Amino acid sequence: MSQTIDENDILNLTRRLADAAWSAIQPYFRTGTAAENKASGAAFDPVTAGDKAGEQAIRDILAKERPDDGIDGEEFGKHEGASGWTWLIDPIDGTRAFIAGLPVWTTLIALVDPDGHPVIGVIDQPVVGERYYGAPSGSFLETADGKSALTVSACTDLRQAIIATTDPFIMTPAEQGAWTHLRATAKVSRYGLDAYAYARLAAGTIDLVCETGLQAHDVAALVPVVRGAGGIARDWRGNEARLGSQIACASSEGVFEQALISLRRSAI
Repeated sequence: MSQTIDENDILNLTRRLADAAWSAIQPYFRTGTAAENKASGAAFDPVTAGDKAGEQAIRDILAKERPDDGIDGEEFGKHEGASGWTWLIDPIDGTRAFIAGLPVWTTLIALVDPDGHPVIGVIDQPVVGERYYGAPSGSFLETADGKSALTVSACTDLRQAIIATTDPFIMTPAEQGAWTHLRATAKVSRYGLDAYAYARLAAGTIDLVCETGLQAHDVAALVPVVRGAGGIARDWRGNEARLGSQIACASSEGVFEQALISLRRSAI
């Protein structure tokens, strides 16, 4: 396959993928579905039948529509493809929120080019009916009311910023120290949003999101959505965002540079 893609074709395909995932996941949301533990020891890393059904629904479509592409999903691992393009999938990002019945989990779908750069990203929250897209032409939100362009906020000062991280208690002591400094500086801090926080950063209602301990499928969809809305997606050293580990997304260079003073102290 050529190393170029048709953006509209891919975006239309991602709509079908997200719809199929929600159809497969919906029967398990707020129905008392049991969660298995993927972790060992005292740790708890939940997975449900909804996670597995959602990813399988996406894989089934890709196997027919894009058989030469690779797939890397959270639940069923990697499938190598011949095209060089790879789909990164997290059917339920925020499984803890999912099993708690909270509508802040999302389905993440991304297409990564042969050089490992995310080109297309989708953050879908089907319960509230919000689907966030990121592409080279820009980012936009689709709801029942239609389609609208996404633009990050005009905030340039961390002291006026609304910031978010999902759970500071999964951070190392050094990372917690960096977050504590950010929280003490910022105007408002929010927690527990997983990838939905990045969607709202792209929509202009959150100004900084910092997280750690992420995998490639956690990150890939976020980067095109944030950047397509005019935001910044980098690691805690200030370099281009990597597919995993530490990520910091901001509404502006001003907010990011102020945050980086704290973040780089615990960058890995």
